[in-house]
Amino acid sequence: MVTPVQPESDNPRPRHPWLYALPDCRLPQRVACAGGQYELVETFKHDFFAATGLYRGPAGLTVLKLGRVNDFLGLPMSWAGRFLARREIRMYELLQDLAGVPALIGSVGSAGFMHAYVRGHPLGRREAVGDEFFGQLIALLKALHERHIAYVDLNKRQNVLMGDDGRPYLIDFQISLHLPPAGGLGGWLRRWLLGRFQSADRYHCLKHKRRLRPEQLSEDERVVVERLSVWIRVHRVVSRPLTHMRRWLLRRLQSKDDAPVAGSSAK
Repeated sequence: MVTPVQPESDNPRPRHPWLYALPDCRLPQRVACAGGQYELVETFKHDFFAATGLYRGPAGLTVLKLGRVNDFLGLPMSWAGRFLARREIRMYELLQDLAGVPALIGSVGSAGFMHAYVRGHPLGRREAVGDEFFGQLIALLKALHERHIAYVDLNKRQNVLMGDDGRPYLIDFQISLHLPPAGGLGGWLRRWLLGRFQSADRYHCLKHKRRLRPEQLSEDERVVVERLSVWIRVHRVVSRPLTHMRRWLLRRLQSKDDAPVAGSSAK
C-alpha cells in the first residue's frame, strides 16, 4: 500500500537551488487538475528540467510532471517549462487510444500535466519478461511510428515500464518528435529526420530484447541490433562524455548541499 509522505514544507533550502526545476525545490503538497484536488504521495524525480511525483485524488493514483519554471542564474526559464509541457501533452493526446500509454488526466498550471499511474516498475537490467513482452513493445512502437512519431528516448531502459500485468508501457515523451507529412523540400527533410529517429527507436528496442530475451531475436533483428548506424555511433561519441561530465558535476554540487532534494538522486 502506498502511504502519503510527510509534508516537505519545513525542509531547509538547498545550497544550489538553480539545479532544480522548481523554485522551492519541492513538489507542491496539493494541486488542482480536471476539477479535482490531488495530494502528494511521493516524489519520484526532480532534476534540472522537470519534477515528477505520485499524487492521490479523484482519479485515484496519478503522476504529476511539472516542467522547469525556476530561473537559471538569473535568466528566466519558465518559457522552457511551458514549451516542453505543451509538447508532451500533445504527444499524450495523440496516443490516448493505445493501451501502452497512460491516460492523460489534464494540465496543471502552465507548465505541468497529470497522467494515470501505471502500477509496475521501470524495466530492470536483468528483468524477467514474459514471452509476449517484446512483441507488445514492438507493436506499440509501430503504432507510434504509423502516426509519424518517433519516441527518441528508448535508449533509456527506465522509460519502459513493466506493468504489474506484465505488459510494456511508455512514459516520458518530453523529447519525442511528431513530424506529420508535408510537401516540398521541407517535407523531404522531415521524412528523412523522422526515419532516422524511428530507426534508432527500433535499434534500442532490439538492444533491450537482446539483453533480456536473446533467444527471441530473429535473424533479421539480430542483423539490425548488431549493425550500429552512423547516427548511433556519432550520438555515442558526442553524448557519452557530456553525460558523464554532467553527472559528475551534479554529484559534486549535490554532495555539498545540507538539504537534499527529494527525487534528486533518481536517474
